[in-house]
Order: sequence, then structure tokens, then C-alpha cells
Amino acid sequence: MSTEIIYRKATLSDTLQLSILYKQVYMKTYAVDGITTEFANFVSDKFSVKVIEKTIKEQDSIIVATYKDNPIGVAEIVYKSSCPIRNKIAPELGKLYVLDWFFGKGIGSGLLNAVEKELHDKGYTELWLWVYIKNERAISFYEKQQFNCIGNAFFQMEMNNYENKVMLKTI
Repeated sequence: MSTEIIYRKATLSDTLQLSILYKQVYMKTYAVDGITTEFANFVSDKFSVKVIEKTIKEQDSIIVATYKDNPIGVAEIVYKSSCPIRNKIAPELGKLYVLDWFFGKGIGSGLLNAVEKELHDKGYTELWLWVYIKNERAISFYEKQQFNCIGNAFFQMEMNNYENKVMLKTI
């Protein structure tokens, strides 16, 4: 087993582990008031094994960082996504999640580099993302990676709206 970090495309055998990774990172980041019913519904639906399997099969857009052959981080590209600020269709960085134990080791940067290489190889020149306005650690990371805020937009989850920065990078 390798002890170095490997960046690769997700495979169907990763789905259960990715489901848990997505859920863990999402709840740790956003469930600041505890696990609300709204968050539980969202996480159970959006990060189910079935949804991840479908994404891997149909979109081939998930990149995994592994350590000792185990997922420790993940990035997901949403191709042909409508940017809420510019009303332009462009690739979106739908997820960039890293387990806490691996923060500060370059995993996020490595995943982002893999995403940018894939997009560049396919002829894309821009990448955009949403980031929750209270997620200062992520905002700082994206700014260091040359993303610029182009405005704010709201993400709706059930009956609530959450304000997000929309950031853009030329690649």
C-alpha cells in the first residue's frame, strides 16, 4: 500500500467511502447549530451512494485524493453549470472536500490542480464556485488560489436561504 497522496478519477468502488466523506465534511462545515432536519434531509439525499454512483457513471467528474488507498479528499466538477451572477454556462467546482485530519498538507491544492488540468485539457478557460459566506477558511483558501469574488447569491435548502460568495478563476 502506498503512503503517498494519489489523485485519480473516482471509481464505482469508491462510492460508499465518498458518501461518508461528503456527509462528514458537509456536516462538520455547515451544521453549526446541530443536525437540523433540513440538513439531515439534504445530506441523506444529495450524498447517497446511489447519487454518487450515478455521478461517477454518467458524468465522470469526481476526482479523489487517496492516502493508503483510502479517500481523504474529493473534488467534483459540474460541467455546463449556470453561474448565478453572470448568467453564463461554465464549469463549476461543485465540491472540494478534505477530511480535517489532512488539512494543511496540500490536499485541497492538489485536488484543485487536478480539476484545473482536466478543464484546461478539455479547452475550458474559467471555473466558478459557491462558498458559504461564513466559511472563512474556504474563502481564504480560494482567494489564495486566485479565485475572485464576483458577487453573492443564495443557496436554497428547503425553506431557508443561505448566502454564498460566488467566485471565479481564469485557468
